[in-house]
Amino acid sequence: MVVGIAKIELYFPEPNSLKAKRQILRALLQKIEANFKKVSVAEVDGHDLWQSAVIGISIVGKDQGFVDSKLTSLIQFIQKESALDIVKAEIEYLSY
Repeated sequence: MVVGIAKIELYFPEPNSLKAKRQILRALLQKIEANFKKVSVAEVDGHDLWQSAVIGISIVGKDQGFVDSKLTSLIQFIQKESALDIVKAEIEYLSY
C-alpha cells in the first residue's frame, strides 16, 4: 500500500479580497472532488491571505506508479485553471 501526498502552493493574481479568493478556491476544490474520485483535498495553509493558499491532496493506492499517475494528472488539471498559478508542488510517498 502506498500513500501519496501532494502539497501545492497556489497564487491568485485576480482576487482583491478573501471572499473572492475563497470563491475561486471553493470552485477548484469542488472540481477536483468531481473529477478525481477517492482523493482527499483541503486548504491547509494561507487561510488569511487573499492572494495565496496551500492545498493538501492525498490518495491511497496499491502501488507507487498508480498513485504517482493520479497525483501528476491532478496537478496538470490544476495548472489548466486560469484564475490561479501553481507556485510550488511537492509530492511525497509513504509505503506500508
